[in-house]
Amino acid sequence: MANERLRGAIVESGLTLEQVAERLGASPKTVERWISEPNRKPYRRFQYAVASMLRREVSYLWPDERTSEEVTASSDSELVQLYPHRSVVPQDAWAKLYANATTHFDVLVYSGFWLTEDPRFHRLVREKSADGVPVRFMLGDPDSAAVAVRGQDEGIGSAMAAKIRNALMNYAPLFRLPGVEFRLHDTTLYNSIYRADNELLANGHLYGVGAYLAPVLHLQRVPGGELFDTYAESVDRVWQGARRITSPTDHGGTTT
Repeated sequence: MANERLRGAIVESGLTLEQVAERLGASPKTVERWISEPNRKPYRRFQYAVASMLRREVSYLWPDERTSEEVTASSDSELVQLYPHRSVVPQDAWAKLYANATTHFDVLVYSGFWLTEDPRFHRLVREKSADGVPVRFMLGDPDSAAVAVRGQDEGIGSAMAAKIRNALMNYAPLFRLPGVEFRLHDTTLYNSIYRADNELLANGHLYGVGAYLAPVLHLQRVPGGELFDTYAESVDRVWQGARRITSPTDHGGTTT
């Protein structure tokens, strides 16, 4: 049965499907499926965006959706630990996180230089590669505008790009490992995200503050939760738009 409430709200708003899709950053076909296919529901963030755009409650457009209180309760369970600064996170937190990886081993950073100097981390990458776990590294393109801006924001200028180049050189032995892939991105990165299967550490980026002084969220995926998936989806979007490199010096030009 089609979602007639959503269809009617769009008609009453005077917007076309194309206009709704454009404002959401989705395709018109996707929006049409939200209407015509009852089991095809948008992600929660899109539900809120559509409800705001059409001036309706989420519960009106999707009556079987959970209340905001239920969503909040589930999200509370997803938060394992909140650290006020990365510098106070236990030193073995990253090793413990990635040691459990069986399906996802993702590193999304600008440089993450401190991690490149940890021999335990290098050992884990080699072990997971041997076990057939896909390992995805996403570092900032040192020649991109986004990296230049982040360097200015942290007050270190061109040193940010230099840190990325140094990080890539430190990772040189890992480029030859099966299942390990490196990509460069030029996104505005609001969090460095370290994911292993259903757990992740998200290190926030704050203006004028180095990442080591910014907060870190330790999250786990739980049934009914949405917080973990919001971060995980962001990692996938960066990966899809990033450019693959095959050596530490293969960074001439920006991503497309």
